[in-house]
Amino acid sequence: MATTAPTPDKPRLLLLDGHSLAYRAFFALPVENFATTDGQPTNAVYGFTSMLINVLRDEQPTHIAVAFDRSEPTFRHEAYVEYKAGRQKTPDEFRSQVSLIFEVLDALRIPRLSVAGFEADDIIATLSVQATAAGMDTLVVTGDRDAFQLVDESVTILYPIRGVSELARMDPAAVETKYGVPPERYRELAALVGESSDNLPGVPGVGPKTAAKWLTKYGDLDALVAHVDEIKGKAGDNLREHLASVLRNQQINKLDCDVALEAAPAELKMGQWEREEIHTLFDSLQFRVLRERLYASLSAVEPEADEGFDVDLQALEPGALASWLEENTAAGRTGVAVTGTWGRGTGELTGVALASAAGAAVHLDPAELIADDERALAAWLADASRPKAMHEAKGPMLALAARGLEIEGLTSDTALAAYLALPGQRTFDLADLALRYLHRELRDDGDTSGQLTLDGSGEEEAALDLAVRARAVGELADVLDRDLERRGATRLLHEVELPLVGVLAGMERAGIAVDADHLAGLSATLGGQVKEMEQRAHEAVGREFNLGSPKQVQQVLFDELGLPKTKRTKTGYTTDSEALTNLLAKDGHPVLEHILRWREVAKLKSIVDSLIPMADDAGRIHTTFNQMVAATGRLSSTDPNLQNIPIRTAEGRQIREAFVVGGGYDTLLTADYSQIELRIMAHLSGDEALLEAFGTGADFHTITAARVFDLPPEEIDSELRARIKAMNYGLAYGLSAYGLSQQLRISAEEARGLMEEYFQQFGGVRDYLQDVVARARQDGYTETILGRRRYLPDLNSDNRQRREMAERMALNAPIQGSAADIVKVASLRVDQALRDRSLESRILLQVHDELVLEVAPGEHDALSDLVRAQMAGAYDLKAPLEVSMGTGRTWQEAAH
Repeated sequence: MATTAPTPDKPRLLLLDGHSLAYRAFFALPVENFATTDGQPTNAVYGFTSMLINVLRDEQPTHIAVAFDRSEPTFRHEAYVEYKAGRQKTPDEFRSQVSLIFEVLDALRIPRLSVAGFEADDIIATLSVQATAAGMDTLVVTGDRDAFQLVDESVTILYPIRGVSELARMDPAAVETKYGVPPERYRELAALVGESSDNLPGVPGVGPKTAAKWLTKYGDLDALVAHVDEIKGKAGDNLREHLASVLRNQQINKLDCDVALEAAPAELKMGQWEREEIHTLFDSLQFRVLRERLYASLSAVEPEADEGFDVDLQALEPGALASWLEENTAAGRTGVAVTGTWGRGTGELTGVALASAAGAAVHLDPAELIADDERALAAWLADASRPKAMHEAKGPMLALAARGLEIEGLTSDTALAAYLALPGQRTFDLADLALRYLHRELRDDGDTSGQLTLDGSGEEEAALDLAVRARAVGELADVLDRDLERRGATRLLHEVELPLVGVLAGMERAGIAVDADHLAGLSATLGGQVKEMEQRAHEAVGREFNLGSPKQVQQVLFDELGLPKTKRTKTGYTTDSEALTNLLAKDGHPVLEHILRWREVAKLKSIVDSLIPMADDAGRIHTTFNQMVAATGRLSSTDPNLQNIPIRTAEGRQIREAFVVGGGYDTLLTADYSQIELRIMAHLSGDEALLEAFGTGADFHTITAARVFDLPPEEIDSELRARIKAMNYGLAYGLSAYGLSQQLRISAEEARGLMEEYFQQFGGVRDYLQDVVARARQDGYTETILGRRRYLPDLNSDNRQRREMAERMALNAPIQGSAADIVKVASLRVDQALRDRSLESRILLQVHDELVLEVAPGEHDALSDLVRAQMAGAYDLKAPLEVSMGTGRTWQEAAH
């Protein structure tokens, strides 16, 4: 925002031109960068919602409405049939987002208005006039300059000057400064100049400066018309020749201030929005950052919190901790909150707060703990018989472990519990969950809840804040326990996700060794290849250009070389990798291959260069595993993202060569499941032919291809096998016929035929997939073999795109989620078996369906047997789990 309005001293009505702003947002943000994981474009709804949050925060209106155009012709079309003719066809990616913007407004309880036969501007004009008469100020957010005619002392326009992120405040003085005429003359100026977007041609050669000079000299358009013969030169001739068009423009540009509306300005108040509804919608749109901004910037109309959290924070004398723990934590669960820093396998503890169910609390500063209190804390934390609850426990575990403190008896991680209850959500902030589940608020700067028995200094305020968090965690854990029981997820939390926290923390602490020299050499090699591809691309077109600049690549490909145009974007024609790959298949120009290769190698080099500084002093890299990102239950990792290391290219495999066995260990061992998704699909569908294909022991894809194509297995060539392999995995991932056609580069009709042939042989799979969607539509969720639910409210959405997205999720979630569950169980079983047998070998990584272990001297055979047995026994499938294993000095060498 250019400026922030002062706090209003009288009612303030905020009116927004919905389509105008949404369209600007669509072209301001690239479609390819704003889409859900299932392909729904969200750039327009994201930009619009971001702007809306900013305006609500900065302007603090008391009343609000968003006006939208309708598809029916307006009175302007009746007056001038060419009105708005020639406009480009509305992009499909934009049309699919309008209903999503409606959903955002409805969720925020913001009134939206439209009237057949009128444009949004007319609705805004009518409300502005009514608001002024009612003694209200009006702010209008629009990208349509026609609205400048409304500006007066009570009406201000907020006009986007950069996308929708920067708005200019156009009051009467600003309009006159910008256009040289006061707002009441703007419509006349626009009539003279014309408006190309509305197909309203003006006087040729006449711009705003000339038009303003004429209007200033003669007073208004009527007076100008009366003296039209006095205008000299070519401009005068053009004015006289096009005078009829000017007068028509003036009439069409006039905003109707008398539209019949159902609501008066005083009735246009933002309603009471529901946090649960906002979460559900923003989860489906994957607007994590916007949700955080919304909650940070805006409060609900009515307070969401009934009260805060009361704690009795007690100051302990040195040596008194043991007795306090015995007195206050002997019964019930204790909330534990920690401050500090953590990541990359370690951390530093700066504060610990404990709060009993009764509200007694203590804050401990590790820097001031005497030895007796440190021992008491260590013993209590390690006591599994004392139940504890934490929020996002893995990071604090690293900080505790760095101080030599281990925690046992963790019966709830409130972030993990919320993740199982709300798997579509992307963040699990404690304050948000406390509001959502308990209708209670953590302390803010002005909150004095809690009994502060200390001196009230800044340090003690921080101590009280942490104690309140500990109390909130304890209470939230109880409520979430009941919610998970209702959802059937209690066992999943206690037998899988909670135990896994400690296993993952151990893996993060261990890290994996890297060969720094190999990484440095690989970086240099890749850097040379980047330069080589750049040089080849320059030679292919006969001049230098920046391969990293989409604009310059567009100019070279489409303007200079005249290659076939790709999909049109705001900035020209797309040059993304998919488009260039398709273009290469059609045209074959060598520069396309060089550009694609340059991008591939440059990406690999960036991965290598990012890994080099991540190694610690011991030469090990410590990734961070994330349990609460993927709604399917899949683990992800960051810093580095181990799932982002490609293995399909020789260079990508060389990156895995950099991960090596560490000192004191013999080798790395990798173990992963063979075709786990397909085995799960066979298990869930019960398809006899599919189960039989696994039972033969032969190549699964060859056997299934033989059935589909009615050929002996020995006649199945690589192309036929590849088609059925894509089908096998595609069905497990919810692939549509269109998706299959794109993957195999065949027509959609041919892909549908292939699917029909497949289902003729594997009817159980077809029936299972149909039943999954039908049951999910009825129940509202899908479920994995361990009871992990994926809630899919959009299965019954009126929005076709969202409904189809939800159907793909319904097909994908049970298989992908079950695979994730099994791999997690396997990790737990292997870790427990290592401890039971007192082996020194350890798990380092879990990536996709693979475990990577470091083998201690003399333990190879025992470890191999242990890992195979524990992984194969993780779940009893009808198509039994099979484990592939390999060993080697490097991760790549150990791959199999």
